[in-house]
Amino acid sequence: MIIGTGIDIIEVDRVAHRVGSDNGFREFVFSKQEIQYCDSKASPFQHYAARFAAKEAFLKAIGKGWGSGLSLNEIEIFNEENGRPCLRLSGQTESNLASLGIRLIHLSLSHLKTMATAVVILES
Repeated sequence: MIIGTGIDIIEVDRVAHRVGSDNGFREFVFSKQEIQYCDSKASPFQHYAARFAAKEAFLKAIGKGWGSGLSLNEIEIFNEENGRPCLRLSGQTESNLASLGIRLIHLSLSHLKTMATAVVILES
């Protein structure tokens, strides 16, 4: 049964500005693995933006916002060996959301030079 859906779109330049400044934003929002992945790409800010959009879409799917006590860097986007994007929770964020009964998380990402988008569907 579907328990939530979320979608987000963001400008790559907006994310690039925030990630590129040395104010701790990157570490606040992204896990170490996400940072390594994005920084290894020829156009890292497109990948950061897609992951940021996925986190926003996930928050919309669970009906919570940034100020809900969840750690964004514990909402991690990674790719399976075949390239399929996936979302996993860890730490206190995983514990806090256990009561929602999320069994499956479907994720789709897309990005262009200037825009990135993500869709999240949650199933129980």
